[in-house]
Amino acid sequence: MKKAVILGCENSHADSFLDLISNRSEFSDTEIIGVYSDEIDACLKLKEKYGVGIMDSYDEAVGYTDGVIITARHGGKHLKYALPYIESSVPMFIDKPITVSESDALELAKRLKAANVKVTGGSSLRLDPIIEQLRADVTDTVDGRTLGGLVRAPLASDSAYGGFFFYAQHLCEMVMEIFGRYPSSVKAYKAADQTTVIFRYGNYDVTGVFVEHGYSCYYASRFSENRITGSQIDLANSPCFYKEFKEFHELLNGGEPKTTYKDFIAPVFVMNAILRSLESGSEEKVNEIENI
Repeated sequence: MKKAVILGCENSHADSFLDLISNRSEFSDTEIIGVYSDEIDACLKLKEKYGVGIMDSYDEAVGYTDGVIITARHGGKHLKYALPYIESSVPMFIDKPITVSESDALELAKRLKAANVKVTGGSSLRLDPIIEQLRADVTDTVDGRTLGGLVRAPLASDSAYGGFFFYAQHLCEMVMEIFGRYPSSVKAYKAADQTTVIFRYGNYDVTGVFVEHGYSCYYASRFSENRITGSQIDLANSPCFYKEFKEFHELLNGGEPKTTYKDFIAPVFVMNAILRSLESGSEEKVNEIENI
């Protein structure tokens, strides 16, 4: 039996993952031995529903757990929650946003690498079949060269959990999964309840549209020489939550991560470039990530 803890269990991922463990036989070898949140009501809800224990502090399971799931709604807490467990080299799942600041992201990646921690996480949208298909089309030059694309996702700039950063990684990572992890620059425009971002990719641009509280519509498309391919994502019926927990479960059982440490933290640098562009009104370069 593999033991894991959930830190920051106020996020809906805590419910989703506990449901998967309870209801899918393939995950029956995994036990959540404790949950922690600064919001005690979130812990009490999970205790009542799933019978899980409540931790008094986020670091009390160091040395007693085989894996760590970090799903705090505020990405500014993720590094703090991860640090006590890194030296144990246990696998980790870290939800979006990986962190809020570039400095925290770099510190996290360097420490994870130094301790050879296997990590997965980020936006679950990267694993939706529509995103995976569009990425394959770009890679295989289906219907000719890629000429751009359009991606839409929600934003919650007024969120108490980090404002802009709370939802921004969904759109950013959808773009980055399809068209490449490293756009060179971004230009952001704010208009009422919509924020439009131009992601520059050398020979073409991709348009991202953030809609404040537009939770009912996730959309992604690709423009090629001969065709426009796109679709709205049915998040309620998407297998992405199952697939992201499966990735973590594989790490728990000796599997290898599907991403590098550098790629894992790249969305943090894109989000910060967007925020700089909104503040400056100018096109902003995405800061390069030093070799990790």
